[in-house]
Amino acid sequence: MSTDNINTSSWERIQKGFQETERLLGQKRYNECMIRARQTLEFMVKCLCERFDIMEASLVDMIDALYEHEIINKTTCEHYHKIRMIGNKAVHEEDNLAYNAGQAYHLLSQEIYTFANDFTGKKKRPVPRSQERDRTEASSESRPHSSRQGAARTPSRSSSRAGSTARRRRPRSSGPSIDPGSLLKILVPVAVIIILIFIIRMVHPGKENGAETTAPIEVETISSTIEEPSTAEETESAAPEKRYKTSDTLNVRSEPSTNASKLGQLAPGSEVKYIEDYDDTWAKISFEDQEGYVSKEYLELIAD
Repeated sequence: MSTDNINTSSWERIQKGFQETERLLGQKRYNECMIRARQTLEFMVKCLCERFDIMEASLVDMIDALYEHEIINKTTCEHYHKIRMIGNKAVHEEDNLAYNAGQAYHLLSQEIYTFANDFTGKKKRPVPRSQERDRTEASSESRPHSSRQGAARTPSRSSSRAGSTARRRRPRSSGPSIDPGSLLKILVPVAVIIILIFIIRMVHPGKENGAETTAPIEVETISSTIEEPSTAEETESAAPEKRYKTSDTLNVRSEPSTNASKLGQLAPGSEVKYIEDYDDTWAKISFEDQEGYVSKEYLELIAD
C-alpha cells in the first residue's frame, strides 16, 4: 500500500472479522469461530505484506518475513502462528474445543489492538459488546459519588504539602544508618552455621570417629555414580527410536534461530530425520546430508 497507514476499508474488514469471531464464540460455534479468527489474521498479515512490499506465498512464510524484517516483534509472531495453527486444526481435524476457540479469540483481540496502534493510527482496542455494557453501567453508578470524592480530595492536597515540607526540613542523621532487617539477614545465617558446627562436634567428638564414618559414605557415593550411567544407557537402549513428521510447511534453519539462514523447507506430512532435541523450542535433524534445526512446535510424533 502506498499510504502510511492501512486504508479505512481494510481496517473495517478486519474489525468486522473480529466481531464475527466474537459472535460465533458467543453462540458456542467454536469450530467456525477458530476458522474465522484465522481468516481475519490472514487478511491482516496480507495487508502488512502489501504495505511493506513482502512477497511470500504461504501464511507461514509471510509471518516469518514480517518478523525477520522487524515489522512485528517476537511475541506478535508467536501469537500469529498460534492463531494460524488453531485455525488449521479446526479446518483439517474439525476441532470444536471451547478452550481453543477462546484462546484464538483472545490472541486475535490483543493483536488487533497492536495492529491498530502501529499501522492504522487508531488507538482504540476492539471491545466486546458485553464489556461495553458493563462499562456503561459502572460509569452511570459512579457519577453521583464523583463530586463527593472531589470534595474529599481538596483538603488532602494541603495536608500532603505540609507533610512534604516537614519531610524536607527533617535534618539528615550523620553517619551510616543500619537497617534492622539487613542486620537480621546477616546474623541469622551466621547463627545457624554456629549451631550446626556445635551439633556436629557433639555427635562426632573425635577426629578418628569422623574419619571412620566418612569413608563408607565416599565409597557409596562413588559406587552410585558409577552405576547410574549404566542404568541410563540401558534405558536409552530399551527406548524405541522416535519418529516425527511435519504438521505444516516447515523451514529448516542452519542455526536454532528464526534469524538464521534457511537450508530448505519440508512439506506438510514429511517424515523428519530426527537426531535429538536442542532445547524446548528447537530440534536437530538431518537434512540433505547436513545438520539443520526446525521448530518442535510443528513436529508430530508418528505412532507405531
